[in-house]
Amino acid sequence: MSRWDDEYKSRLRPIDEAIRCIESGFDVAVGQCASEPQGTMARLHILAPGVRDVRVFSVLTLKPYDFYMKPEMKGYFELASWFHAPGSREAIKAGAGTVTFVPNMLHRAATDRLHARPPEVFIGTCTPPDRNGFVSLSLGITYEKDILEHARFVILEVNPRLPRTFGDTHVHVSQVTYFVEHEQEVPSLPTPRPSAVDLRIGEHIASLVEDGSTIQLGIGGIPNAAAFALKDKKDLGVHTEMFVDSLMELYELGVITNRRKALRKDKFIATFAMGSRRLYDWLDDNVAVEFQRGRWVNDPAVIARNSRMVSINTCLMVDFTGQVASESIGPLQYSGTGGQSDTAQGAVAGFDGLGKSIIACYATAKGGTVGTIVPTLPEGSAVSLHRSFVDHVVTEYGVAKLRGRTVRERTFALIAVAAPEFREDLTAKAKALGYI
Repeated sequence: MSRWDDEYKSRLRPIDEAIRCIESGFDVAVGQCASEPQGTMARLHILAPGVRDVRVFSVLTLKPYDFYMKPEMKGYFELASWFHAPGSREAIKAGAGTVTFVPNMLHRAATDRLHARPPEVFIGTCTPPDRNGFVSLSLGITYEKDILEHARFVILEVNPRLPRTFGDTHVHVSQVTYFVEHEQEVPSLPTPRPSAVDLRIGEHIASLVEDGSTIQLGIGGIPNAAAFALKDKKDLGVHTEMFVDSLMELYELGVITNRRKALRKDKFIATFAMGSRRLYDWLDDNVAVEFQRGRWVNDPAVIARNSRMVSINTCLMVDFTGQVASESIGPLQYSGTGGQSDTAQGAVAGFDGLGKSIIACYATAKGGTVGTIVPTLPEGSAVSLHRSFVDHVVTEYGVAKLRGRTVRERTFALIAVAAPEFREDLTAKAKALGYI
């Protein structure tokens, strides 16, 4: 028996008892994605009406929890979302008045929140403690550990199905106010099967990636198609915010070796992971993977220290000047900035001058009825990536190189990768704007 067993047991509480530390007016931050404390979040609503004006800060909330989905929670709880998900979008659409958005760039999510107001409570997930009294925060420390270290109360939901990971993920039992035990399947995401259009976009992306490059890759049809198209590359490295199944698969194929990285050679670097159960088993005690804090991993200055850095992101639309909208449709907030701005800026600022930023999108949306290459962004659109940082824009019709180009050159390049049925109209509108 470990000498820390008694200390762990002394901090162990039922969920409903542990959350009683939350008082009116408190800010609460919770773990994101696969680190989401689902057992605890499912019980937050029981505190109403005993508490009022409690804000819960979260990223990509995976479930439609009662504390923000039920209209009667207005005035008691508010979800403050760094990145919207289906549940938060649904609550906004329904007019529940229980959801707000936090503009941010991922590498500053923790530090900006601490600057504005440190949350009183942090709730996350962890592995059971080891013989030395350390738990692992496992699959995510994007902002989690920074918030944890400043919170008045720390609640960790212990799930033995979480993998124990390496890097900066370990926390000692003495740093935790309460542990609650909640065993469940770790939240996962299915690997989407790339469509024929995804595969065409993936081929264009792969054409820009050289052997020995360090890549950042997300999840979804387009990133998975890009990974599929990278199977003939050699000695790729990884420095990414999100670790996904496709990176594991490329490693198993010998495509990713991390041997030619200039920063953290021989190591995968990530700040969180989400994928399949097979991925989580592969990450368990895997010394090839290091999880580090988002304020370091996604710092553009750190990303720029990687050799041949390639950032691969997706968007909703791009205008003729190169402004990229990835998170809103007009004034309607759809998702969030995430790390797109971080990684794009870091890649193009690469120390070796060989970095590339790639923004990919389908040429059409809404069943082909609208184009995603537009003369101007719709009124109220959030610009996720400033046009000065845009490098390559990729659709299924090719690659538009924008870096360093004039508005006239950008307009011609973007029309060339727009859907053919919209090009005549786009050309007419470009002339009316005086762009060409």
